[in-house]
Amino acid sequence: MPICIFVPVLIRTGNAALSRDLISAIFLTAILAVPTVLWLSQWSRRVYTFPRYVLASFNLFWARCWWRTSIPAELPIPIGQGAVLIANHRSSVDPFFIQVAAHRVVHWMVAKEFVEHPALAWFLRQTGAIGTSRGGRDTKAIRAAIDLLKAGELVGVLPEGRINMTDRLMLPFRPGAAMIAQHAEVPIIPIYIEGAPYDRTPASPFLMPARVIVKIGEPIDTSVGTPQEIMEQATREIARLAGQADFEPQFAGRDWKPTSADLEEALAAARQRKRNR
Repeated sequence: MPICIFVPVLIRTGNAALSRDLISAIFLTAILAVPTVLWLSQWSRRVYTFPRYVLASFNLFWARCWWRTSIPAELPIPIGQGAVLIANHRSSVDPFFIQVAAHRVVHWMVAKEFVEHPALAWFLRQTGAIGTSRGGRDTKAIRAAIDLLKAGELVGVLPEGRINMTDRLMLPFRPGAAMIAQHAEVPIIPIYIEGAPYDRTPASPFLMPARVIVKIGEPIDTSVGTPQEIMEQATREIARLAGQADFEPQFAGRDWKPTSADLEEALAAARQRKRNR
């Protein structure tokens, strides 16, 4: 592991602009990223392109130094075996933590509007993200994910579909990850992310130091059962990792959307967490 040098980032106080703080954070990251890029190139030359070296170094710095991520167990599959990684979704930077835990490129299934956004397109293309439509079944994206899995790659899915701002462990989930894993004949790896920072804006985690734990569960066999049954089993494994074995998973269905009551509960929970800091 490279040496992690902790540098405090300017935190917004009073009327200081978020953009100025974020630029300061990115500048400091860039300075510290150079030696990490060189280190990454020693072990991942055949896996990462140079842009991925740079992005991985940013990822490594933020996850290990700023958010102090610990990973008690290794991913329980060998290099070269495909798998679908799923996790609870509490923060806009959840993929950062899973990428560090995987030690391999993770191809995330991302809403198509982000993949096509001018400010994000290059970044997401370099990470190998798969753009998918929010409405209905996106056959092209599903085919791309299955092909990657059969080639021994990792595909990441956040089955809640949106950031969970409620006090519930997980929002109702969708079965798409299990369906993809079944077609590719690969396992699902459930992951629980504890302590991920978030304060209602995508950039907020970069101004919030944290102590994150990434807990990796046992592989879920996808050769038997329906996608719903497999996803329920995988979600129960996430609940076990979270210490909430009595959690009852809920299936959202393809057309599920949050109700006004769900949104009110989410906002109330967010306000309470902010008061507790």
